[in-house]
Amino acid sequence: MTLTIDFLDETNKLSDEHIELVEKLLQHAAKIENINNAEVSVTFVTNEKIHEINREYRDKDQPTDVISFALEEMGEGEIEIIGVGELPRVLGDIIISVDRTREQAEEYGHTFERELGFLAVHGFLHLLGYDHMTEEDEKVMFSRQEEILTSYGLGRDFHA
Repeated sequence: MTLTIDFLDETNKLSDEHIELVEKLLQHAAKIENINNAEVSVTFVTNEKIHEINREYRDKDQPTDVISFALEEMGEGEIEIIGVGELPRVLGDIIISVDRTREQAEEYGHTFERELGFLAVHGFLHLLGYDHMTEEDEKVMFSRQEEILTSYGLGRDFHA
C-alpha cells in the first residue's frame, strides 16, 4: 500500500462506507501524485472543534471545512534529513468538519460523498505542498483536485 491512513471520527457520525470512500480516494490520489510509503492522519470533527482549531492555529474566529497540518514543510533553519532508511514519510494531518461537509453539500447541490471526497483531496494536496494563494496556484491545485476526483468517479456530475 502506498499510503497508510489513520482515521479518527470524533463525531461518530460517519459510516464505515464514508471512511472507506476517503481511504480509497486518498490511495487513488497518492498513486496519481506518485506518493509511496507515506502516512497521513484524517480526523473528522464538529463545527465547534474545527472553529477552535481555526482560531488557535490560524487566527480565524470561525468554523471552516478542512484544515491541513503539513509535517514536511521546512521552516527557516531546519535541516532536511536524507536517507533515513525505509521509514514512511509522515505527510501530516487533515481535519474535516462533518457539519460543514453536510452544509456545503446542500449549498452546492451535490452529495455528501462528493463533498467529503472533495475536502479530503483538497486537504491531501495541501499536505503535498499545493496551495491556492495566487490565481495561478489556485488553477493548478483546483484542476489537479478535479482530475483526481473525476478519475476516481466523484467528478462534479457525480450523483449517488
